[in-house]
Amino acid sequence: MRARSLPEVASTREAYALLGLTGPVDGEALTAAFRIAIKAARPEVAGGSEVRFRKTIAAWRLIQRQTAPLALAAPAAPPPVAPVLAISPLDALNGGAVEVRIGGRVLRVRVPAGLRTSEHLRLKAAGEDGADLYLPVLVRGAHGLSAVGDDLYMTCPVSHRLLADGGRLEVETHAGPRSAWLVAGQQPLRLRLKGLGLPARGARPQGHLFVTLEPSEDAPSAAEDLLIRFTRVWTPDRLAA
Repeated sequence: MRARSLPEVASTREAYALLGLTGPVDGEALTAAFRIAIKAARPEVAGGSEVRFRKTIAAWRLIQRQTAPLALAAPAAPPPVAPVLAISPLDALNGGAVEVRIGGRVLRVRVPAGLRTSEHLRLKAAGEDGADLYLPVLVRGAHGLSAVGDDLYMTCPVSHRLLADGGRLEVETHAGPRSAWLVAGQQPLRLRLKGLGLPARGARPQGHLFVTLEPSEDAPSAAEDLLIRFTRVWTPDRLAA
């Protein structure tokens, strides 16, 4: 029958004593005590020996086993995520009132003109504990417009003939019709209409409107566009006058 070997450290009390401690300490203090004890126990150091060296290591392992958690600690509950204040580019242009759901409540929030994505809107005392609530803003594309930074973007269908021959192009924008001239033989993919982006606000400058031209068979030609604009202005009543 094989004899069972006795442990080198009989108890936790002995283990702490070997490390020069009188009882449990926090993790950093325990590690520091072990480092001091193991250096003093090395066989080549005066007062050290192979037996003491082994017993110091055994004491360290015993304390680690005794103080190790039995299970993983439950993860801390993450803080509630603030709802995003999603507004349209027209809301960002003109301001207005939008609804936002906070918990079980639906609040009607007044947004100022000129808000940009990634900014925050403060709602005074709107938190559950009466604290101020800061809502991150997202300008979400709608009504044919999208917003990036200070600028707005839209597309405009253009006839192939107008792109090839050049001429006057009328773009229906959020601020009304705007005209641009296309040069024959040149096909710009994008036009910039200055000052038609998001309004200046704080340190943010006035933005621009970028119009992407999309060749389309359904778009009116330059002559058809001129006729449309003529009939829009010269109504029968005005012609009769």
